[in-house]
Amino acid sequence: MNKTLIHYCLICLALIASCSNNQTQQDNSFVVGGIGAFAEMVNAGVKKLALSAPLPSSEMDNLMAEATRVAEQNNVSLFREPDLLVTDLFPAEVTKGKEVLLIYQGTTKEQYLQLKEDARKLIAAGTYTGKSREAIARRMGRLLGYPTPYINKLLSANTAYRTLPDFGVRASNLFLYYRDLQKAADFYTKTLGLELVADYSMAKVFRITSDSYLILVDAKKGMHTAEEPKTVALAFITDQLDEWYAYLKTTGVKIKYDYNLKPNRPHDGFVIHDPEGYLLEFERFNTHPENENFLPHLNQLPTIATPNLHGLGFKATVTWLYYKDLVAMENFYQEGLGLTRVADQGWAKIYQGSASGYIGLVDERRGMHSFTEKKAVNVSFIVDDLEGWFTYAQENALFTLREDSVSTGPESKYRAFVGYDPEGYYFEFDSFYKHKDNVTLMRYLYQTNDGKSGSPGPKRSF
Repeated sequence: MNKTLIHYCLICLALIASCSNNQTQQDNSFVVGGIGAFAEMVNAGVKKLALSAPLPSSEMDNLMAEATRVAEQNNVSLFREPDLLVTDLFPAEVTKGKEVLLIYQGTTKEQYLQLKEDARKLIAAGTYTGKSREAIARRMGRLLGYPTPYINKLLSANTAYRTLPDFGVRASNLFLYYRDLQKAADFYTKTLGLELVADYSMAKVFRITSDSYLILVDAKKGMHTAEEPKTVALAFITDQLDEWYAYLKTTGVKIKYDYNLKPNRPHDGFVIHDPEGYLLEFERFNTHPENENFLPHLNQLPTIATPNLHGLGFKATVTWLYYKDLVAMENFYQEGLGLTRVADQGWAKIYQGSASGYIGLVDERRGMHSFTEKKAVNVSFIVDDLEGWFTYAQENALFTLREDSVSTGPESKYRAFVGYDPEGYYFEFDSFYKHKDNVTLMRYLYQTNDGKSGSPGPKRSF
């Protein structure tokens, strides 16, 4: 069990103990033991700030001598806080009428007091609500060393805050736009061997992995033109990199970056052009410190064999997007959409969009593309509760919406809405429905026996 997880367990135990009917009977050794564990984490740099169990003043008096001794052993300081800052990380009742010990080093106490003062000013102005209140909670969470997904979880438990996964992400998807749709479809079917799972004439849906899809669109009828910059790269993640390279060399595809295997790299791969210039990366992630969080995700995914290429297949996809302000975009993905970062490559960050569909944020100064105002791509998620997600996004102004309602596609095959991320990528959210053109797609999406009912099963957990 890592130290961060130990911390979560201990804080939960402390909070439970503080709320129990037998609070006054707590053994001081239990509380001091928790202080000691937190003190060790602070001293090791795992946490900047830790909190003891909340206690009545009389009980805090009884353990201060022992707590001070433990703090000195671990080279940390204690601050006795009778009025802990109230945020939406925890119910206010937990510390009401009780004291808490702040466990810290250096200037952390001053950071906490400044945060408390900032909250006081908001309260005095009557504006300690909404995004301002959430921002204070997030600052407190970061001071406590909580990762963003855990802060999101706490906010969801105590407020109306929700994330995209809360509305049921069924699959991830990507829209690309073509002058010659049939030629592009032939390439993805015959050269890459992907399965065509829905054909809408002006758009063709391909399955890549267990829950990652690709839609090719006739640029004359879609949201983007074929002349817009193709500011995206689609990575096919595979354990069969050598086999894919050997095969594709026989097909005459245009190679942008060749396969150049070198030892000790975090990932290997090569890049090709599709028929109209979109970049396709074939990639394998290797055992490497950079991938310590990502590989466990990838290792549990099955390889989905392409039906037309005798066993060659893919485990996952990464849609690489290119941004000017990487930090701001990280905040959008982590706090706005609520997606979890699974890999940090420095100038590129990878977030989980679905079980096998990932989104990579790339610093445009370092990647294969530079930033462009327009981009011939829609990043898409297939969502169970589409109406609920639209209402939440609209009411909370998560991003700019392209339309003011959810629209229904021809013949009620699907419903969708589109918005724009902070740097102009189109984000589309879809739900597909029972229709003769959706039989195969629905079977994969909802795991029905005949592909006809379209009744959603359990939400995907990832």
